[in-house]
Amino acid sequence: MPRRGGEGSSEWSLELVEISEAEQPDGVHHLDLKTNQGVISCRVHAAERGDAAVLWVFGAGGGWGGPAGGLYPRLARQLLHDGVTSLEVAYRLPGDLVACVLDVLMGIGCLAAMGRKRVLLVGHSFGGAVVITAGAQAPNVAGVAALSTQAAGAESVVDLKGKPVLFIHGAADEVLPDRCSRDLYARAGEPKKILLYPGCRHGLDECRDEIDCDLLAWIREVL
Repeated sequence: MPRRGGEGSSEWSLELVEISEAEQPDGVHHLDLKTNQGVISCRVHAAERGDAAVLWVFGAGGGWGGPAGGLYPRLARQLLHDGVTSLEVAYRLPGDLVACVLDVLMGIGCLAAMGRKRVLLVGHSFGGAVVITAGAQAPNVAGVAALSTQAAGAESVVDLKGKPVLFIHGAADEVLPDRCSRDLYARAGEPKKILLYPGCRHGLDECRDEIDCDLLAWIREVL
């Protein structure tokens, strides 16, 4: 399970203690990954077949759904037809980069235990830095998509080592300017792709249809 040294201590770790599961009325499964450092809440759209999955995370505020009016569950439902499982992860400590990266690594381990050995990571805003950092550490990550990402904390983009990376950003982002994605794109290795949407702001609501189409196509191409 994930381990990471931390400031102020010689070593601390995130260890899985127990998994509890409950099915929601809409058929989506809710998982609580109980660890020695708190509970990581997850929602699973489980495909009946396949070994691929997408792990989705939100920004510094945490929570579910993602940008563009619920992008994550919307695409998760479509990916079920491709045999791709989706796992939405709600951070234990939103805004804490190290803790959030550990949450994602724990989620990747959970997916591996479910037989999903090829995992693509998608993160929005602060979550872009989270998935870039986690993607550089986990060998079974097949690719990384960073949406409206911050540049701070995303230095590991140079360590993705041949894993496909996609940057999506609104050219009218009022929170994090699109130069964040452009700068990270310039530092990333191949294969890489960047999509900039004129008139689209940080939450990506103005370009919802385009992102649905473009991100879904990229995920299908990578997986």
